[in-house]
Amino acid sequence: MDSNEFFAPARPPVDDNPDDNPDGNVAGNSDESAGGGSVAVVVAAEDDGVAVDRATGDAAPAEPRPAKTPKSDRTPVWVDLLNPSSDEIHEIEKRFAIEVPTREEMQEIELSSRLYDEDGVLFMTVSVLNKANTDEPETTAITFILVKKTLITLRYADPIPFKTFIRRVNRTAALASSAETVLFGLLEQIVDRLADIMEQSTADLEGLSNIVFSSPDDPEYEGDHRAVLRRIGRAGNLSGKAKDSLLNLHRLGLFLSTQPRLKKDTKTRLKTISRDIVSITEHANFIANKVTFLLDATLGMINLEQNNIIKIFSVAAAAFLPPTLIASIYGMNFDVMPELDWQFGYPLAIGLMVLSAVLPLWYFKRKGWL
Repeated sequence: MDSNEFFAPARPPVDDNPDDNPDGNVAGNSDESAGGGSVAVVVAAEDDGVAVDRATGDAAPAEPRPAKTPKSDRTPVWVDLLNPSSDEIHEIEKRFAIEVPTREEMQEIELSSRLYDEDGVLFMTVSVLNKANTDEPETTAITFILVKKTLITLRYADPIPFKTFIRRVNRTAALASSAETVLFGLLEQIVDRLADIMEQSTADLEGLSNIVFSSPDDPEYEGDHRAVLRRIGRAGNLSGKAKDSLLNLHRLGLFLSTQPRLKKDTKTRLKTISRDIVSITEHANFIANKVTFLLDATLGMINLEQNNIIKIFSVAAAAFLPPTLIASIYGMNFDVMPELDWQFGYPLAIGLMVLSAVLPLWYFKRKGWL
């Protein structure tokens, strides 16, 4: 198998003398003893007894332990497939006797194609928010396959929750004590990440609100509303993708709650995750409403500024209309126009034009239109 397939630390095998391992560390999977060192994640390989430590990248032959179960006979609790090749998928299908969904099937939105039970094997596909800190956030489909005592995750992206959870597993082997533990640990990590994103979005929207409603004399005032609109649009896009991910997680929680194979403590943990999903969804709805409000407010401010510009042109047109009329009258080429031969005709015409322009401006100013 390629190094893109990872195994979480397996359960500790039965030992004739439990006192030799009082701290419950996974034998053969820990770099250090009870000191809490990093846990080696076993990379899938041929049955040649080779263990790979992800912390160092070094490979070394596994030392035989007569009292332990051979590693080749162990069942992994977690197989993480990141961008697997067709050969890797075929080997997983052969090894676990399952049919792994294709990448196209993972993108289907109907519920029956995302959450189903096939001969006791649970197939669960959810959309997880990825690249949330960039200008182009996206949702990526990730499939969880629960096969008896093994969890298989199939993904074609590397979102932050998976990176974080793998680091935590390397530090604490107990997080990967069973397939269900890994599944709920990943779901909790995804939900925590969505909560962090919603908190950050709320803070960003508060800053945008101050900018939108700031006075033109305020240092934070931005005359160019295009940047504000782009930031509001990004917040709305991020909120929409987060709500899509939360909806998928909520459906996954409902699907798991109907499975009789889950133990009581596991269902209690699932209820906690479901409550968190509901509360974050409500917060995401609040953010969506906030985005709509700020978008309407920004467009309203733009309309006000445009109206002020149009008002200036309207006042200018009204102010210069009387002088234009006077100039047009005296520009007519009639033979009988007494003012043309008058000595003060020209100064009078100029004075009338100035007066006809000043009077409207004075009137508009008095009315507060300027």
